[in-house]
Amino acid sequence: MNEERYDVSLPREGGFQAFISKQKIWLNILLFIITSISTFFVGLTWSVSFKYADSLTQDIDFSLVTSILQDPQVIFLSMIYSVVLLGILLSHELGHFLTCRYYNVDATLPFFIPAPTLIGTMGAFIKIKSPITRKKQLFDIGIAGPIAGFLLSVPALAYGLHLSKVVPAVPREGSIIFGEPIILKIIGSMLFKNIPEHVDIILHPVAFAGWVGILVTALNLFPIGQLDGGHIFYAVLGKRSRKFSVLFIAVFVIMGVIFWMGWLIWAVLIYFLGLKHPRIVDEDIPLSQGRKILGLAILIVFILSFIPDPIKGYSLIDVLKTSIF
Repeated sequence: MNEERYDVSLPREGGFQAFISKQKIWLNILLFIITSISTFFVGLTWSVSFKYADSLTQDIDFSLVTSILQDPQVIFLSMIYSVVLLGILLSHELGHFLTCRYYNVDATLPFFIPAPTLIGTMGAFIKIKSPITRKKQLFDIGIAGPIAGFLLSVPALAYGLHLSKVVPAVPREGSIIFGEPIILKIIGSMLFKNIPEHVDIILHPVAFAGWVGILVTALNLFPIGQLDGGHIFYAVLGKRSRKFSVLFIAVFVIMGVIFWMGWLIWAVLIYFLGLKHPRIVDEDIPLSQGRKILGLAILIVFILSFIPDPIKGYSLIDVLKTSIF
């Protein structure tokens, strides 16, 4: 690894307009449009599930037809889901991007990743094109995204839960059951007091977008490699953080076996992206007290956001049991 330390900065002349003129933003725009489309079409499914929740619980043979997908309310709810979700993801990435701009660190505009997943996207990212050489810069850039995303996700989750429906419990076989972060349980306990047993809460599309935002926050805050949590962890502990890299990979593997197979994919991706963090100039100089307090606050955010089993029943153990029996 090349450990030569140097600073590369953006010229301040010309401001944001000059910066944009130097960027090839056609790809950013194209990916954003495609991701808007993919999240909209995925949102149709969740919008139908929400609007026709009563019919789904009463009629196991209920099926989608073209007229349902053309329902103006379903289309509107799908658009709302897409707008809220992309707004949360955009706020997360803009938190990083604007902090990079503040410190004159060269970074691209956000790239969105369309994908045929249950949420319609694989998230978004910015590419930092010049080295971050100072601890406070690394910490601030790393923490800005999760804070921005979390601050938008919680209101979306709360408002969406307020609009969600309580229906008789649906058969678990064939249903997708999502895990609940602590923050959802806290908000749900305040909004749904004294609800009877054997009922389900069907999330409003806004609540589901908030849930996705909470999940993205937790995934990015794992203290390893080039994730946001890796930046924060390294800024707080310095070179001591490197001792924990293999441990966290082992944690991913264990969670994949017990809770959700997706953790195994994360373990592989993070391993190939790299476990070590590039060194910074002031590695051995402690952070300020204010940033240490922020580090504690973001740890609380991670605890509130963490979902060990985002999709229930899809651990490696569950899949093997189904395959064998």
